[in-house]
Amino acid sequence: MSVLVVGSVAFDAIETPAGRVERTLGGAATYFSLAASLFAPVRLVGVVGEDFTDAHAAVFAGRPIDTTGLERRPGRTFFWAGRYSEDFSQRTTLVTELNVFADFRPRLPDGYRACPLVFLGNIHPGLQHEVLEQVERPRLVALDTMNYWIEQTPAELARTLARADVLVVNDEEARQLAGRRGVLEAARWILERGPQAVVIKRGEHGAMLVTPRELAVVPAYPVERVVDPTGAGDSFAGGFLGALAGRRRLDGHALRRALLYGAVLGSFAVEAFGVERLRQLTREEVDGRARRLAALSRFPLP
Repeated sequence: MSVLVVGSVAFDAIETPAGRVERTLGGAATYFSLAASLFAPVRLVGVVGEDFTDAHAAVFAGRPIDTTGLERRPGRTFFWAGRYSEDFSQRTTLVTELNVFADFRPRLPDGYRACPLVFLGNIHPGLQHEVLEQVERPRLVALDTMNYWIEQTPAELARTLARADVLVVNDEEARQLAGRRGVLEAARWILERGPQAVVIKRGEHGAMLVTPRELAVVPAYPVERVVDPTGAGDSFAGGFLGALAGRRRLDGHALRRALLYGAVLGSFAVEAFGVERLRQLTREEVDGRARRLAALSRFPLP
């Protein structure tokens, strides 16, 4: 079962307490694709510029990632630069250059329209809605958003949210969207607006799944050394959707299992700068860490 992802492919400059890189491959769709492709075929829709070479595109080689939908345009690729605080708790954006991404209008190749699982990355909710107008009866639609869209485009976001099955956001975004102080209260509010499930990413505190019938929490996997948190949330989403791709029934058990795999992929992403850890990752490593995380989460009752 294939997964469609629509989002950014970018170059990043990153500075963390572990070091710095001046130019590395990033972007939400890149992280998502590398994570999800460990479970299922991925079809990628995005845009890059002339500075995105065949050597850069090689990151997708050897994985079941179809890049027919990755448009190449004259100009430069989306570029972002940021710096993390000493304890990784805060991130400061230094540079944002949208470049060719500024005029991105997703157009799905014919072979992409019937993908059963769809992930709408963090782009303008109006563009997310345009993608939904192009897909054919997807089995599940998941979307991401951010503070900017919540504040600046509430009506368009509400329209797109009403057509989504799963919203994947962090705790701050969930509270801002719902106007509620508590994360669980915010998730309940969001469920009333259309989605059947809300997945809340909580960084080092793990993640939470809320549906009308399910409440599940998974801890973050204890990583020995964090190098770069960039893309951890997108890797989480890739692991979550990828894990759902192989399930016949998208029930509570499948969602809980996907939550665990999302946490595992997020934990791998932070172990190196950019996508370097994900590009060398194997499914055997992923399954092994998933078993360890599941074991760490079990406690016998008296």
